[in-house]
Amino acid sequence: MPLDRERIVAAAIALADEGGLEAVSLRKVAARLNAGPMRLYGYISTKQELFDLMVDEVHAEILPAEQPGDWREALRILAHRTRQAALRHVWLADLLGGRPILGPNGMAVTEAKLAALDGFADIDTVLRAVETVSSYLTGAIRREIANLRAERVTGLSKREWQRASGPHLTKMLATGRFPALTKAVHDGTDVDAETSFATGLDWVLDAVAAKLTRPPA
Repeated sequence: MPLDRERIVAAAIALADEGGLEAVSLRKVAARLNAGPMRLYGYISTKQELFDLMVDEVHAEILPAEQPGDWREALRILAHRTRQAALRHVWLADLLGGRPILGPNGMAVTEAKLAALDGFADIDTVLRAVETVSSYLTGAIRREIANLRAERVTGLSKREWQRASGPHLTKMLATGRFPALTKAVHDGTDVDAETSFATGLDWVLDAVAAKLTRPPA
């Protein structure tokens, strides 16, 4: 079967899904496609270019079929779809937050974010709002993925790690040096990752709403 960019990117994504970004190289992608590495250079110049194409391809999974009329719902849907894509492709967390994605899918996602807020404020306010929401997404997704990776590396679930760390934590809190942390540990509610993500997202959207000059639809 002849090579093309679509097959190359699909093979690279499959390798990354299996073994992370470190499992991706032009040589390994060529091997997956039963092709010589030099054949790939007719389609892909560098590994960074390949990563950019992989990210753009995954962004096709993020864009919803329809754009909701309500700006909060539009941004909320995009945020949750971004998180879901990152959970399917955990390597995506390592490539979020850099330079803008200039492929067609990445640009379409950016367009959807900007379009959701179009007319609610001046363009600079809209840009800062989109940047703020995107920064929250990047941080929250990276934290969740880091926890999932820690589970795989240690073989301990969150609950198992908490039990194993319990004696040390109890000893440290008993020193009285960390009263606010002690209160958080004893009185705070432990929520799952999805609930934490959704709550933080709503707070960020509340902050965006406070900066808009026109009431939400």
